[in-house]
Amino acid sequence: MSMLAAILYQIVQMLLVLALAPLLTGWVRLVKARLLGRRGPSLLQPYRDLSRLLRKEVVLAHNASWLFRSVPYMMFTAIWLAAGLVPVFTTQLALAPTADLIALIALLGSARFFLALAGMDVGTAFGGIGSSREMMIAAFAEPAMLMMVFSVAILVRSTSLAEIADFMMSGTVGLRVSLALALIALVMVAVAENARIPIDNPATHLELTMVHEAMVLEYSGRHLALVEAASMLKLLLYVALIACVFVPWGLATGSHGSVPGGLVSFVAKMAVAGAALALFETSVAKMRVFRVGEFLGGALLLSLLGAIFLYVSRGCEWWTSAMTPRISWARWCC
Repeated sequence: MSMLAAILYQIVQMLLVLALAPLLTGWVRLVKARLLGRRGPSLLQPYRDLSRLLRKEVVLAHNASWLFRSVPYMMFTAIWLAAGLVPVFTTQLALAPTADLIALIALLGSARFFLALAGMDVGTAFGGIGSSREMMIAAFAEPAMLMMVFSVAILVRSTSLAEIADFMMSGTVGLRVSLALALIALVMVAVAENARIPIDNPATHLELTMVHEAMVLEYSGRHLALVEAASMLKLLLYVALIACVFVPWGLATGSHGSVPGGLVSFVAKMAVAGAALALFETSVAKMRVFRVGEFLGGALLLSLLGAIFLYVSRGCEWWTSAMTPRISWARWCC
């Protein structure tokens, strides 16, 4: 494939994730409202909300520093770049050599770090509470995410998303308990990272329960629009990551698949994931903040077990392959 086509696909992906992120959020809200017996907002309501915020005037606190004004741009750029690295319809992207799971976690961690600093910058009580809770969640979520990466890397022998997708579509993986554990851990981390129920409620403004909303209460206008757009992109990013690593079927690669088929496949996966998220949120209640550590500790334990199982199974496979010629030679001598 030519470099020009790879650059074109990369540009299309960057624009595609930016256009579909509000649609995914609107779909989740609509399905959740229908499950609760309400009519619900339109699918296009997130686009209207972002447009309204972009037209509003920015109101800043008197003691807000340059960091507070710069964080929305840095956060949006980091998450948009991370979303552009995850293959959504094809692996033949210009940034495919840099589409690494470790780099992805680093970008997400950087965005979280700067948002937590912005929450504490103005000096409000809500911002400090939200930042401290966000760091508590990150202390459990990032190790669980890294252990999930190690689980997949032990099997694929690479952390490149393109190589992982190709390997998962090769048909040689089969059913593995370790991958199932890694998938469950990644879903739990995705729920926590996107401030969804049962970890957080994105529709509430109660000071006793807020995590993400507490850090962005002082933002307004275009700054708040960028923060909200980054949150929508983050939800789409995790859906794309789960689809790329564990459900890559339909993704266009160098050996098989087509780009239009990959686009249709991703939209279908996005619709299924949004409906599943809405169904899950209407089926469970929000947990106490002090139980979040137990929830994410379970995710860390599952990902750790998955990595151990894969490491042991790969070691047994290597030992069997290494010992098979010796066993055959001993039988021939006998």
